Amino acid sequence: MVLSESDVKLFYRLYHSLLFYVNLRHKIIGGLNRPADIHKLNLDDLQKLKDRLYLFPDLIDSFVKDNTENFSPLELEIVSTWKNFVKGRFYIVRHLKNYTVFLDSRDPAKAYGVLGIITSFEEMVGPHLPIVVEVVLLPFKNRIIYDGTLLSFNVLFGKGIRRSINDSFSQAKTNFGIITSLPFSYDGIKSSDSDILRGYLKTEYSRSVHYNEIQELIRKNPDLMVVYSEEISKVHARTYRKNLKIVGVVDGWFALIDGMIIAGGKTREEVERISKSLLPPEKRKFVYIFHLK
Repeated sequence: MVLSESDVKLFYRLYHSLLFYVNLRHKIIGGLNRPADIHKLNLDDLQKLKDRLYLFPDLIDSFVKDNTENFSPLELEIVSTWKNFVKGRFYIVRHLKNYTVFLDSRDPAKAYGVLGIITSFEEMVGPHLPIVVEVVLLPFKNRIIYDGTLLSFNVLFGKGIRRSINDSFSQAKTNFGIITSLPFSYDGIKSSDSDILRGYLKTEYSRSVHYNEIQELIRKNPDLMVVYSEEISKVHARTYRKNLKIVGVVDGWFALIDGMIIAGGKTREEVERISKSLLPPEKRKFVYIFHLK
């Protein structure tokens, strides 16, 4: 979840050259004679340069045009993409294999997959999530990283807020997936109604919070009742699995409809045949069959 050593060197060479250029144009910090001097700055002075850059992002175009450091076209292209930075407050919600997930607090429909630079975010902030951070996300070679500064807040979330944050992450993942490159555009991205409905039905909390949206989706498209029935039956099946094991059933197939077991047997074929014989044709599509083993 971090950059390669060569990419770390490339990022800092480009980014520090850009900050040096910002200082040349705006005369913010004295004593900077070359980009390498950026390494010597304290955090406050470094942040002053970053704040000026994000306040005047046109400096990126000027830097690319002037090319005072004689960067290659490919290197300049990397810098040019930084105009698409995303600055704000985020919830860190997951540490995954390939990146850490940042959920935008202002626009919870967006969840970003972000790489650390030298140190992984899990090492920096720990495993206990969610937490709140302020950070600037930058595109880098078709991935998303950050600008090297991470401000975290010591906020304790209650159970209800954690549920709300996790629900927002679930909906973001369902609707648009995890964003792994910048800029991000909604154009051409539209989840199917069935995927959206499955997202709403995922947890008890989500089903409660999105009750009206669930009803509206089904009202607009009654065929979604099949999806609704399947997802709700999965919830009931989890309970039945536990209870059946308690009474000593260790292997078998069962058919559910409207939260009730209507058939059971040793094989799926046997259960399908029984449930088909019991139900009228218009009800058969709502049957959910599960295996206890």
